[in-house]
Amino acid sequence: MPDTTAIREYNAASQHWQASLTLGFGRDGDTTRLYDNLHAGPLRVQKALYPEGGAVCHAIIVHPPGGVVGGDQLSIAVSVGAQAHALLATPGAAKWYKANGKVSRQQIKLQVGAGAALEWLPQETIFFDTARVQLEQEVRLGAGAHYLGCEILCMGRRSSGEVYASGCVSQRSSIYLDGKLIWWEQGRLLGGQLDSPLSLQGHSVCATFLAAGRQVPAPLLAEIRADIAADGEHLFGISQTRNVLVARHLGNDSETARRLMLAVWRRLRPYLLERAGVTPRIWQT
Repeated sequence: MPDTTAIREYNAASQHWQASLTLGFGRDGDTTRLYDNLHAGPLRVQKALYPEGGAVCHAIIVHPPGGVVGGDQLSIAVSVGAQAHALLATPGAAKWYKANGKVSRQQIKLQVGAGAALEWLPQETIFFDTARVQLEQEVRLGAGAHYLGCEILCMGRRSSGEVYASGCVSQRSSIYLDGKLIWWEQGRLLGGQLDSPLSLQGHSVCATFLAAGRQVPAPLLAEIRADIAADGEHLFGISQTRNVLVARHLGNDSETARRLMLAVWRRLRPYLLERAGVTPRIWQT
């Protein structure tokens, strides 16, 4: 008789995705081109898009399975050459399903050359109850480079009445400028412990926006605060160190988090990148 337990374990393991995506952007005259587009497993960029003209190359990262299960491992590496400008987004929310006893991992490495710019604008990430996830992101900036990045984390599926009662989401993020560490953050969100003042204070959605490479003047920060205040009462804060600006929001609604993060981005983009803050079309679908 076959060992049915071993067969079930084998079938479960065989369903785990080991996916990687490597993208390389470079400047060609007045145009940023996608020169490298290598993938293994279910991660794709179908083609380069130019809704703003040739100077900025937009790319949509697609994960065809539509969600990540326990044991999956995703790896994304992006390189933007000197003076090039790339904007990366996703077509919809990322979903991290139940752990099934295994940990899922995602590693992102972003390299931005001298005088280049990278905008990392994925849509929200939803963690199902019991999901066990490890997230790591590293950004390396050359001299005069800029990075604008956003993340929106949704703990549980509020629309379905699901709370994040168990599981663990671990995060680690770092930013280097000319080889020098200018931002380091790590933390863990534990299921059933989100009420803690050291966690999410009972909220289910947290959003963070980071802008690195150039200090933002105080009047612009004041304008951003005024924009958010005009939108209503929100748990929101914005501050900056010498080279990194950080904006954060706590709430219970991903649409509100999306609106506030885009408001920050629309204010910062013209100043930092000298480009109009026109919301990417993929965020409007």
